[in-house]
Amino acid sequence: MARESESGLPIEPVYGPDALDGWDPDQKLGEPGAYPFTRGVYPSMYTGRPWTMRQYAGFGTAVESNARYQQLIANGTTGLSVAFDLPTQMGHDSDAPIAHGEVGKVGVAIDSIDDMRVLFDGIPLDKVSTSMTINAPAALLLLLYQLVGEEQGVPADKLTGTIQNDVLKEYIARGTYIFPPKPSLRLIADIFKYCRAEIPKWNTISISGYHMAEAGASPAQEIAFTLADGIEYVRTAVAAGMDVDDFAPRLSFFFVARTTILEEVAKFRAARRIWARVMREEFGAKDPKSLMLRFHTQTAGVQLTAQQPEVNLVRVAVQGLAAVLGGTQSLHTNSFDEAIALPTDKSARLALRTQQVLAYETDVTATVDPFAGSYVVEKMTDGVEAAALELMARVEDMGGAVAAIERGFQKDEIERSAYRIAQETDSGERVVVGVNRYTIDVEEPYEPLRVDPAIEAQQADRLGRLRAERDQAAVHAALAALRKAAEGTDNVLYPMKDALKARATVGEVCDALRGVWGTYVPVNAF
Repeated sequence: MARESESGLPIEPVYGPDALDGWDPDQKLGEPGAYPFTRGVYPSMYTGRPWTMRQYAGFGTAVESNARYQQLIANGTTGLSVAFDLPTQMGHDSDAPIAHGEVGKVGVAIDSIDDMRVLFDGIPLDKVSTSMTINAPAALLLLLYQLVGEEQGVPADKLTGTIQNDVLKEYIARGTYIFPPKPSLRLIADIFKYCRAEIPKWNTISISGYHMAEAGASPAQEIAFTLADGIEYVRTAVAAGMDVDDFAPRLSFFFVARTTILEEVAKFRAARRIWARVMREEFGAKDPKSLMLRFHTQTAGVQLTAQQPEVNLVRVAVQGLAAVLGGTQSLHTNSFDEAIALPTDKSARLALRTQQVLAYETDVTATVDPFAGSYVVEKMTDGVEAAALELMARVEDMGGAVAAIERGFQKDEIERSAYRIAQETDSGERVVVGVNRYTIDVEEPYEPLRVDPAIEAQQADRLGRLRAERDQAAVHAALAALRKAAEGTDNVLYPMKDALKARATVGEVCDALRGVWGTYVPVNAF
């Protein structure tokens, strides 16, 4: 009996040549590193060197997170990935009433350049690539990173890394937005222009399907809505006067890797093919790098269970394998205890070791695109591509990603998918080992990592000292210049950098912009 994929497409028990009847391998496949990039964005892929092992980490204070980064580097990670706490993600200082109870909980608290300086103390920013999972206030954290680099004597053109900076998916699936869509897109265009002039090696956006998938999106929905957001960003930059080949090579993407290996591999291949075609045919991009869908992958946190958490080690290994077989450029593997709490040092190290086993103890890095020509994978690639294109066409019919967001289309589609998954899990049709099958009566005790609640008071004390020590007049002048730029058409990043350098806080800078641009209220908030 045939099964269905996560996207609702049929999976046949047996595939043969007839599955690919009329299939043109030259058009669909091509060579690795060549249009349409189905087989990968680089000719040699992992046969030259493995993917970047970029472990996502951050909790508590900058001091604690810095210690975790030092451990990860010592254990062989090749790129840092910073998790920020919710107040930072929402543009609030740690001593703001709205931040109470959340300081340092799901990431590191960064209130000012003082915290950023501590976070990267002893880490040479000219030798480490850093990804920062930050969206609405992405410009602020990027500028703080640049300022710390300047203090280290590192020129901005030597800095490498990524800011997520994908605010559209916040309206769809995640919720850490600040400003309405129009000024948010203006801010993203300003970031593109600033980085081209000042930080040319920086990846200015990581257009993210991961959080949509974690909210319940199917693989086809994940890539459809992500690529639709990407199209909106490209249109915004072009409308702001930028040539597509001036910024498109620095675009990157962020996807999930589930345990369903075959469909995940097909999803990544389909996404590369669609993006290459869109960039060439719709936007007229000529630089081959503008056509490349380069992406980071994180294993599926939503598939991890608090029950029998050690089983998550197996899930993460399978998910990581799917990402590698799909041709990811960098990878974060979740720790087995993340369904319970923040990872411990030991579990974070085991997560990194999982990647190292994949890279150095298997043969998946010995050849480019191991599944190329597989009847089932090629058929599934075509199927996921067709399903994604149908969804993208519906978004276009509504006027594009922002118009569809304002109608709640993507959110409704994802919620329907999430409800279907929940029903299948509750009924037992979808097996979740340790949850609805193969359960045990008594779970073994496990001591999770706990964040000290005193961190909130410590951060408040730091902020009090900062405000007492800094040149208040300089801060006020810099914030006034920022407000003036926000009211007009000047690039806001230049006065924003001056304000942060004068030790204005993240909350103060975001409040200045809130005063001009307002805040976003979702259409279904009431």
